[in-house]
Amino acid sequence: MKKPVYWEKAKRYLSKDKVMFNLISKFKGHLTSRNNFFYSLTRSIISQQISIKAADSIFSKFEKKCKGKINPKNVLKLKISDMRRCGLSRMKALGIKSLAEKILDKSFNPRLINKMNDEEAIVYLSSLRQIGRWSAEMALLFFFNRPNIWPVQDIGLLRAISVNYKKKYLPPKSFVKKIQKKFSPYCSVATWYLWRSIDTEPVQY
Repeated sequence: MKKPVYWEKAKRYLSKDKVMFNLISKFKGHLTSRNNFFYSLTRSIISQQISIKAADSIFSKFEKKCKGKINPKNVLKLKISDMRRCGLSRMKALGIKSLAEKILDKSFNPRLINKMNDEEAIVYLSSLRQIGRWSAEMALLFFFNRPNIWPVQDIGLLRAISVNYKKKYLPPKSFVKKIQKKFSPYCSVATWYLWRSIDTEPVQY
């Protein structure tokens, strides 16, 4: 898959930091986009506040229910009870149904996000049911491939910071903010490498 245009420049920039230099030297690959907004956002809703393993299991069952094609039309054919049997909570099921409706009736338009800055995009995405800041940031990272997303509510990122920078868990907010400033404008790339350091498989929503 095609790498973001800023990736190589970001690697050089981040390599000034000793920890990031080591991670960049160790891990190959890059952030990719699924090029499917509905799929990406549905996956992030399913993954909210549960482990990656649990999310993968639920998502796999959900994909089977959708006959291998997760799209708004297939989702709207499902009953809430069908979705619950996959392991989804009622709130998550309602959130995914609502997203499907809004995409189909065009009351939510992902293309508008291309004209917004990160904070504007997060506010717009958060107007959707069951989408908070974390899910909005995952969409900006994994669908839009925005270069400077730093998801400080993400447990994996905080754990990776603790491990790599020898900080207690949770790492101090002041330190998290300090390295955010250091890594800007390429926080998305730093996030990707930090995730890789604690997870053998690249994270993808």
